[in-house]
Amino acid sequence: MKIHDIAGFPNPFRVRIVLAEKGLASQIEFVNVDLPAAEHKQSAFLAKNPTGTVPVLELDDGTYISECTAITEYLDNLDGNSTLTGKTPREKAMIHMMQKRAESELIDAIGIYFHHATPGLGPQLQAYKSPEWEGRQEWGQRHRDRAVQGMRYFDEVLKGRPYVAGEQFSMADTTVLGGLLFAGFAQIAVPPECTALLEWKARMYERPSVKNPA
Repeated sequence: MKIHDIAGFPNPFRVRIVLAEKGLASQIEFVNVDLPAAEHKQSAFLAKNPTGTVPVLELDDGTYISECTAITEYLDNLDGNSTLTGKTPREKAMIHMMQKRAESELIDAIGIYFHHATPGLGPQLQAYKSPEWEGRQEWGQRHRDRAVQGMRYFDEVLKGRPYVAGEQFSMADTTVLGGLLFAGFAQIAVPPECTALLEWKARMYERPSVKNPA
């Protein structure tokens, strides 16, 4: 199997944690995709993933799987022991609910702010952004505010349980971690009063798969 991604970026970070959790890193060939040079927007990459995003999992039969949730579902179920995506209907529902909230309230919100209200990854990608329009900066700032509110939401969640979706580390935790990494890139600080979220983050970075992802 191959993973087309770029090390250290938020969504690749999520999947690399999964690979480490599942002990699959040695079975993966990593193919670097140069995001600042807009390689992911070129025809060769778009043939693998028409949405032009990383990571993409390439199976040995030539199948391409994109979107972190889908990749995680595939990898987590290879051994029949779905530790990250849930085993019971309740676990699966809780994990997918919190996963979706982490994407919409953190990663997606930060992405809109980063790519539309800041220089983002640089000039090579400007041609692939939406054209300038009146209010674009305000729109981006609103999503920055939304991301901060997302941090406050997850702080409240983590006051009542050890992990984002319950009692065990799951896909939802990888997504919040990816969101906080992205926040760092975008220079959006976690509010200091979000002590539960900050404590959880520190604890997660002691986890081997997070400290040293694939």
